[in-house]
Amino acid sequence: MAKPESREEILERIRLGEDSSFEMKAVQFAGARVSGPRRDGLADDGFLGWRYRGFGGLSGLRLDAKGERFIAISDKGGWFTGRIVYKGREMTGLDDVEASPMLGPDGKPITSRGWFDTEALALDGSLAYVGIERVNQVLRFDFAKGFTRALGEVVPLPTAARKLPYNRGIEALVMVPKSLPLAGTLIAISERALDAQGNILGFLIGGRSPGQFSIRRTDNFDISDAVLLPSGTLLILERKFSWLGGIGIRIRRVAVASIAPGVVIDGPSIFEADLGNEIDNMEGIDAHVTPAGDTVLTLVSDDNFSLIQRNLLLQFTLVE
Repeated sequence: MAKPESREEILERIRLGEDSSFEMKAVQFAGARVSGPRRDGLADDGFLGWRYRGFGGLSGLRLDAKGERFIAISDKGGWFTGRIVYKGREMTGLDDVEASPMLGPDGKPITSRGWFDTEALALDGSLAYVGIERVNQVLRFDFAKGFTRALGEVVPLPTAARKLPYNRGIEALVMVPKSLPLAGTLIAISERALDAQGNILGFLIGGRSPGQFSIRRTDNFDISDAVLLPSGTLLILERKFSWLGGIGIRIRRVAVASIAPGVVIDGPSIFEADLGNEIDNMEGIDAHVTPAGDTVLTLVSDDNFSLIQRNLLLQFTLVE
């Protein structure tokens, strides 16, 4: 039997890009559409990951202000933390990577309760909010109390949010900071729970104006994630899938000031891509601002622990 790898050996493999299951890509654009890289082109030397059977299913990602340290969640109830290594502005590897289970109020892994499909992640200072689609719950973790060993506390949700259809529940969480309209509100958006007009349901939890709103659904796209920029622009990551057309993704832009109870929000698409490009099942989005003032978007894909899908990490600069 082969000798188990030490933590240092695993991290060295990650640094060198060996035995990887996580691939990083540079992205080129033509207008709002991705023009490269194409699937028929050569892959980068950017596969990252390690021989850990629980690695995969990445469904949410949050970065620090420098775009280096990250917290990611797996849809099987796990945390992944670490640091993106850069050479200049190009991602070259991961370091300091650690994995741990999410713990419930009783100190046991949440999966022991049958709580799976941890799909959404939002940060607010030391607090982390995680949406669990399988059971229509949101947990709050105080990272000041043990970081990823902190115990999750159940966040009270509106009745309608607790009764979302199976496998169409909360897919995106965004906490609104004090400097913006809706300050202190946790925005929760369902994947594909529809109102009477066929639009996607969202919820304003806490804050001064709690309530329910909708996002206009077009072209059969569902919600994957969202990120709020310092300017007050909410970027909504969407995806669609069909056996005939494959996977498609797009990003829409909405002003957070336009969100209020009872309204239907809409916004233009600023990004579109399909399987002709180097994308996969993109489920997470975050943003950071470089010292030069550029806004960089980071997208991560969920491989669903499938041999025919990949964990991809994509970055590109947002051009206003």
